Amino acid sequence: MNLVGTGYDVHRFAEGRKLILGGVEIPHPRGLDGHSDADVLCHAIADAILGAIGEQDIGHHFPNTDPACAGMSSLEIVRKAAALVLAIGGRVINVDASLIAEAPKIAPHLAAMKANLAAALGLDPRRVGIKATTNEQLGFIGRAEGIAAMAVAGIELPGT
Repeated sequence: MNLVGTGYDVHRFAEGRKLILGGVEIPHPRGLDGHSDADVLCHAIADAILGAIGEQDIGHHFPNTDPACAGMSSLEIVRKAAALVLAIGGRVINVDASLIAEAPKIAPHLAAMKANLAAALGLDPRRVGIKATTNEQLGFIGRAEGIAAMAVAGIELPGT
């Protein structure tokens, strides 16, 4: 049986933090605010995977009240979401995601992001899609106050 899940995440910019997207540190004057490394791309992908298998979201599995999650690499969150799929006999087939940000430019970092996510998911990098767009200067993203990400994950489970 093939299943699909979607995910969405958003974080505001914060001073004094590194900007991590897809497990890649990207040069930028501000990072994203969050309990973990605040990697919106990984969070959206993890939620897409969890949703496909009917699990609760990453806030349930990795609560921001848990000191063990403080500063955690979000690639680990993706690995653990994929491990839940494996634990029920399934496999992640592919993921596709979009980053929405006015800045920084994402294109120079896409290959490294794809490689990191593919490794975390046990996939060929050709099965990881990442796109970037702006919000055409509209809303909080357009004012460069934060970054959002959307993702979809395809999962294959044995059974009917």
